[in-house]
Amino acid sequence: MNAETEFLIVCIEEYKAAHHLTGREVIDLFNRYDVSGYIRRHYDALHTTGGLYNVTDIDDYIARRKTA
Repeated sequence: MNAETEFLIVCIEEYKAAHHLTGREVIDLFNRYDVSGYIRRHYDALHTTGGLYNVTDIDDYIARRKTA
């Protein structure tokens, strides 16, 4: 498993805990808005930040995708 995949798993777990969602709910949400692709594309910047920042950033990304 590469570092990007490991980081994606961490983000899924952090997002799940922060929003009290199931793993399936997070996966469905991430798939609907291509969050996994976003995390992989911006791995270099995101992996240096903390969990709370990542959750907030993912929320912002999803909100932008919903209005686009």
